[in-house]
Amino acid sequence: EKYPQTLQERDDMYVEYITLLNQAGQHEKAYDLIMSRKFHPWEGGEGKITTQYKIALLEIAKKELKSREYASAIHHLRAALSYPENLGEGKLEGTKDNHLNYYLGSAYEALGNSEAAQEYYALASLGADDPAGMMYYYDQPADSILYQGLALKKLGKPIAANAKFYKLLDYGEQHIFDEVKIDYFAVSLPDFMIFKDDLDKRNKAHCYYLIGLGNLGLGNREDAKRAFDQALQFDSNHMECILYGKML
Repeated sequence: EKYPQTLQERDDMYVEYITLLNQAGQHEKAYDLIMSRKFHPWEGGEGKITTQYKIALLEIAKKELKSREYASAIHHLRAALSYPENLGEGKLEGTKDNHLNYYLGSAYEALGNSEAAQEYYALASLGADDPAGMMYYYDQPADSILYQGLALKKLGKPIAANAKFYKLLDYGEQHIFDEVKIDYFAVSLPDFMIFKDDLDKRNKAHCYYLIGLGNLGLGNREDAKRAFDQALQFDSNHMECILYGKML
């Protein structure tokens, strides 16, 4: 904030500032700044601003759900389902937005509209259930599987739901000691990751994150909190662990 001119001149710095605002819980300010700028995605920066856009709107909507402002929450969740032109990016084909659909289902359920709630829970339950690594921005977000499971619970399918949660646990436990190698011919790495130590640390953080998600879905809140805290020891800026940790 001491160097506002630098923020205005560089998209990468502007996105990092918005990321910090979301980490700090200043989601309304993050959203306002996102909507006030025209972005120009760069190689390796794809998906960064769209992710922050969705995080800001989702967290705003979650606050509104808590305060029973259901109509406003639905408005913000629906807005997060599509990207405004100023972000400079379109949606990747096959994006499921399980988390947004799950909370839309929750909002409609709270309003007593069971038909709409079931429709959104059904949408939230869709998608691949094999967790991916932490390398590329186009990989399905790990918490998509969490919300698939939570939606299946709402649809009265607890066995199928638990299978999703155990997929997260199993992947995290089985891959936590992997030695990660970079594919130098790949594109769109989400960050500047060259050194092996960075990759291995990020993998451990990712695996503890998945273990936390699995435990969260299974209702093991203390185990989930412990796993998220362990992930943050390897990556103190792990956005999802910060946000989920605040829920526990």
